[in-house]
Amino acid sequence: MRVVCLGGGPAGLYFAISMKLRDPSHDILVVERNRAGDTFGWGVVFSDQTLENLRANDPTSARTIAASFAHWDDIEVVIGDRVERSGGHGFIGIGRKNLLTILQARARELGVRQEFETEFDQSLDAWKDYDLIVAADGINSCIRSAHEEQFGVQIETRANKFIWLGTPRLFDAFAFLFEKTDHGWIWAHAYRFDETRSTFIVECSEATWRALGFDHMEQAEAIAACEHIFARHLRGEPLLSNAAHLRGSAAWMNFRRILCENWSFDNVVLLGDAAHTAHFSIGSGTKLALEDAIKLADVMSRPAVAGRQSMSVALSEHQNERHTEVLKIQNSARNSTEWFETLERYVGFEPEQFAYSLLTRSQRVGHENLRMRDPAWLMSVERWYGAHAGREDEHVAPPMFTPFALRGMSLANRVAVSPVLTHMAGSDGTPTDFHLVHYGARALGGAGLVLTEMTAISADGRITPACPGLYNDAQAEAWRRISNFVHSNSDARFCVQLGHAGARGATEAGGAPDRALVKGGWPLVSASAQPYAPAGRMPSAMTRADMDRVCRDFVAATQRAIFAGFDMIELQAGHGCLLSSFLTPLMNLRSDDYGGSLEKRLRFPLEVLAAVRSCWGQDRPISVRISANDWVGETGVTPAEAVAIATALHDAGADVLPKALPVDVLPKALPVITGVRGWYGAPRGGVAQPAWQHRR
Repeated sequence: MRVVCLGGGPAGLYFAISMKLRDPSHDILVVERNRAGDTFGWGVVFSDQTLENLRANDPTSARTIAASFAHWDDIEVVIGDRVERSGGHGFIGIGRKNLLTILQARARELGVRQEFETEFDQSLDAWKDYDLIVAADGINSCIRSAHEEQFGVQIETRANKFIWLGTPRLFDAFAFLFEKTDHGWIWAHAYRFDETRSTFIVECSEATWRALGFDHMEQAEAIAACEHIFARHLRGEPLLSNAAHLRGSAAWMNFRRILCENWSFDNVVLLGDAAHTAHFSIGSGTKLALEDAIKLADVMSRPAVAGRQSMSVALSEHQNERHTEVLKIQNSARNSTEWFETLERYVGFEPEQFAYSLLTRSQRVGHENLRMRDPAWLMSVERWYGAHAGREDEHVAPPMFTPFALRGMSLANRVAVSPVLTHMAGSDGTPTDFHLVHYGARALGGAGLVLTEMTAISADGRITPACPGLYNDAQAEAWRRISNFVHSNSDARFCVQLGHAGARGATEAGGAPDRALVKGGWPLVSASAQPYAPAGRMPSAMTRADMDRVCRDFVAATQRAIFAGFDMIELQAGHGCLLSSFLTPLMNLRSDDYGGSLEKRLRFPLEVLAAVRSCWGQDRPISVRISANDWVGETGVTPAEAVAIATALHDAGADVLPKALPVDVLPKALPVITGVRGWYGAPRGGVAQPAWQHRR
């Protein structure tokens, strides 16, 4: 097979090596624009698992690479005058130039032809005689750019500015160094990669970057400014650049997240950063490139790959087998990227909490994983956390099992049973023996807080005929019976979720969700005459009289909640229910004082919250459940708007702001959950997503 690799970075070189190992008769050419010794990076980071993959694929080059590795175990977080150091992380690094030298030598040894200082453009005509064209020309791939439609390219330019530097200062840990300037926070990611140098990546928000004047500085001036900012960490050593050809502020970059729907077309395949990128803060770009190269060599070396059709099948198999692993890394990298882009949310944390948040930012590392890596450090954090929660004894409990106080309510632990519709109420909305057993069992199971399913404030506020209510005295008596059992037989606290279904009302219980009742329905109201589901019934747009009536119903339900003995109230303002229909522009099409701007869309939910708080009193907590993201971009509620909604509700008396999120988006939604709390300072929770690290 005749193969040309356009790009002589790790991806292209290692694929050429891997192909030759599988069949020395392959005719392989690697074409590189730069000289053999040129590179514009410093060090690259691997994991132990990546090294094992290299050993299995090519023990010879793996031995040479391993002999050049710098090893370190610790992560050090420095913010202000505090240092948090956690071990057991198992990093290995190597200079990018050294890695390329090793791979170039190994490729020559195996008979791979290499042409340096050879330009190639987006045209593929020069390579038409090759069976396989591998576009390994990096993040700025001209081949990918010329064929964006075929590859289905998506490029997302991220917010922060960064510059990739080096230094003779040898760090003995992977260091995250945070410095506060008069113009905002700036930080460095620093790690040693050989016996003489460390990588030193400086990052900050664009606002801080401009305020510090970096946009008008030549590269040498910017480096000098960074040396001054990080002087205490550099200990007299300089910062170095290997991109001297870049003028002005061009050395500063914005990370670009690249995804391609198709990694190949015809006989052309993207490899490494040309196909996908992962943010430098988790250090996996080179790992992905090398592992992609191994898998591509595997599928291309099968005996059945002889013509274009069989090659297309092999290239599809390569993408199918690698796509999930790449996407997992990219998702983790996105979470890490967002953490650094929203650093202001976290810098007010105490050092222990800040370091924990940083270490778990990508979701690849969790609480128990940290215990495996460094049990002593995690125990110190748990002791710190327990002390802040009022637990001063010697017993160290995981944060989930520490006490929590909210206004006059005390919880034995932080485990909350979230609301789940059961559709088991009587036809009159009265809770039954089922509810006594259901909620009683959760309380006996040890949860600190048990929340009811949405409990309607009126008969026409039910989602289904089998939903419970709190709009008459018989219902209040039934709830009081359940509340008495919970309080008499457990330490749990009991919270009622009050809500009005709005456009989601009058649907069948169970079965297909949001299927309208065939008979026995009732009139619906919502913010606008807009159905919740495409086939749903059309509600009426609420009048001022409707709003007054609903507000009175919320107050009456609150009075009954007091009689029933509930410890806490949650208002349902998510999931497309009535209050949610005012908040989201997808359902609120009003042009009066209750629609349009976010301030106006908040008006009615805030009126309801104020009325409930006035009746409920100041000693009992109230939470308001919101939908933190409509997942439709700027036309719906966005995470940024969720922050503003949460802030307004918190300022109006809400104590907790749970986020209603679909289960299938929870992994990518965690930054939304933690971010909302980080901006306004009140506790928050996410449905089905236990998290503690950002709660005080």
